[in-house]
Amino acid sequence: METKNNMLFGKDNLKWMLIGLVIIAIGLVLMAGGKGDNPNVFAENEVYSMRRITVAPLLIVTGLLIEVYAIMRKGKK
Repeated sequence: METKNNMLFGKDNLKWMLIGLVIIAIGLVLMAGGKGDNPNVFAENEVYSMRRITVAPLLIVTGLLIEVYAIMRKGKK
């Protein structure tokens, strides 16, 4: 008897999905934080840092694009 592989995504697609998820998680970790020592003082340099305003969102968008690529990619036959 012949066995059919009914996997929706292949190994390569799953590898790319995992890479995308890791990049998204890194972006979210970089965006988190910012708890100050004194709640009455606004630390502008922590809230509006380059890491939180530019780098983290770019990583998240890159991870999402990788996820789209992983889903749309054709598997090897």
